[in-house]
Amino acid sequence: MPTEERVSQYEKALQELRALILNGGVEANARLAETALAERLGISRTPLRQAMDRLVEEGLLERAETGRCRVASFTMDDIIDAIEMRGVVEGTAARLAAERGADPVLAQECRVVLDALDRATASADAIDFEAYVPLNARFHDLIAALSGSRVVQREVERATRLPLASPSAFLQGQEVVHDFRASLPRAQRQHRALFDAIIAREGSRAEALAREHARLARINLEYAMRAGPDIAERVPGLALVSEN
Repeated sequence: MPTEERVSQYEKALQELRALILNGGVEANARLAETALAERLGISRTPLRQAMDRLVEEGLLERAETGRCRVASFTMDDIIDAIEMRGVVEGTAARLAAERGADPVLAQECRVVLDALDRATASADAIDFEAYVPLNARFHDLIAALSGSRVVQREVERATRLPLASPSAFLQGQEVVHDFRASLPRAQRQHRALFDAIIAREGSRAEALAREHARLARINLEYAMRAGPDIAERVPGLALVSEN
């Protein structure tokens, strides 16, 4: 099999297996049977094993001593800790960006992204989710890149791998819930304040703002856990979380 085809099969397996788990297609703590799973996803077992190895690294799967994998489960405290950790590493990225000085090319891209986010969140009752989701993800990637540190960028990426800890964790549930929609203009104001602190070379303020911004995910998590099954079905990964 050509290298490109092998990579394509692996990426297909990774995307489909991750989506299956996050969307509740396999219950938390369920053991995965490779043969049945490969047939279900329409992929061969080799790329499936590679995808499972990657999801073990990401924390979505756990490997038993026998070598078999099962779907991970998370408590509220697990996710809250992951959100706090993301705030710490994004805060470090923001502080370094402020202290070292923002790369002008990346800073200009940030301004373009922020202007587009302003337009997407101009009305809390008419949020442009189709535009907001990729723009929000790009803004957070840019903050990590502005740090000028590959180590910090790698740690930011690692901190966002757990379900519900990433900046975009709750966006698939927000378009139908007023409280979620109302949180996005607030998030955008925080984006603006964070970027302004970086440009002003205010490292401590930039770090504090990044950590505060990450805590919006905790507020959304607590709301989603109280909101009932309709929201749980719309938020990828929420089915893996227990309140205990």
